[in-house]
Amino acid sequence: MTGFKLVASALLFACAIGSASAQTNKPTQIGWGVFTFTSGPAAAYGMPGRNAAELVISQINASGGIGGVPVKPIYVDEGQGTDGVIAEFRRLAADNTNQAMIAALSSANCLALAPVAEQLQMPTFMWNCDTHQLFLKDKYKYVYRTNSSTVPEFVADALYLLSVDANFKKVAIIDPDYAFGRDAGLIFKETLKALKPDVEVVAELYPKLGSPSYNTEISRLVSAQPDVIFSNFWGADLENFVRQAAPRELFTHSKVILALGESALQHVGTQLPDGVIVGVIGDGYWLAPDAQRKAQTKAFVESYRQRFNEYPVFPSFKMANTLYAVKAVYEKALATNKDRWPTRDDLIAAAKNLKVDTLTGTLALRADNDGLVDQIVGMTKKDPAYPFPVMGDMVRYPAGVVTPSVGTDPIEWIKGLKPSMLVTIPKPGSYK
Repeated sequence: MTGFKLVASALLFACAIGSASAQTNKPTQIGWGVFTFTSGPAAAYGMPGRNAAELVISQINASGGIGGVPVKPIYVDEGQGTDGVIAEFRRLAADNTNQAMIAALSSANCLALAPVAEQLQMPTFMWNCDTHQLFLKDKYKYVYRTNSSTVPEFVADALYLLSVDANFKKVAIIDPDYAFGRDAGLIFKETLKALKPDVEVVAELYPKLGSPSYNTEISRLVSAQPDVIFSNFWGADLENFVRQAAPRELFTHSKVILALGESALQHVGTQLPDGVIVGVIGDGYWLAPDAQRKAQTKAFVESYRQRFNEYPVFPSFKMANTLYAVKAVYEKALATNKDRWPTRDDLIAAAKNLKVDTLTGTLALRADNDGLVDQIVGMTKKDPAYPFPVMGDMVRYPAGVVTPSVGTDPIEWIKGLKPSMLVTIPKPGSYK
């Protein structure tokens, strides 16, 4: 054999070895841990997220998976408590076939999981974790929030209230007694204090998360006679509060803000009068103009309705948008590495500064790994097309308007807001 033939044979052999190596590098499936509440009172919020995950992942797999590899979800019930959630996270992270975690719903759980994810170098995408405390003091490499935080969410509620009617004096707050509820109360109060200094907070109530009865708190609210009541109840707490407060005409005697109200409209909305301010803590409303203009979103809504016999609520979109964002992370990593299957660190590198179109708008990941998402707020109104109230007079607040910049103390940023901004922000009904 000539020297040329020997070299050619060696090259062919090397190429064959490289090709085989590339093939063995590709897994037979991708494991994703998906954390949400599927039991207990919080399941009223958590199951729409679980349902969306089942639907989206089945659609991803039906279309060929990611890079030709199917996704295998491993669902973890947050209802077991934080210790159990952390133990499950560690167990899944120890298996290298599991490449990403979609966690978590609860603010308490995500605050506990973030340092664990960093320790284990596990790519973790917080699909719902709202508390602004997540990135307030700690910097993470392996943790991203594919969602907004409590600051833009509840600043938007205050802006909407002031745009609807600023002639109020007395405000009451009723939120669950943990990080998410306490954060919301502080943010809402400080926003009003900055933009309407004459406001008086006449009651602050923080009942235990998962309380079956709010009759004592409702009696205190009735007695205080506030012009405005703000609440960020969610899940079964939200539904129980509405059912117990409606017969006592709380929603007609005060202007009520249910910051997460859209998630309960299909179940208890008929007990709400027109004009209750409701939010979606993000942009995930299926009847929002942007959602209605997207064929993919309308198809998702119809598939969800047929499969689960109800329309998707905003927790469904939070989960779906996160999963599509993680899919985009994989696709970016595959393109960057010329189709070499990405490692966990490759995924983290690809997620940096990602900007992606979602079912309901745009998600941008900032330099601090926090998410930028617009905020939609509206008011309940009857619609003959549906057996429950929908959101009317909607406003879509751009993320940049309601979110402090990277490295800014959020509460100090809120304190610096000026009443003059009320002239320039979008007005109720402007989002069409």
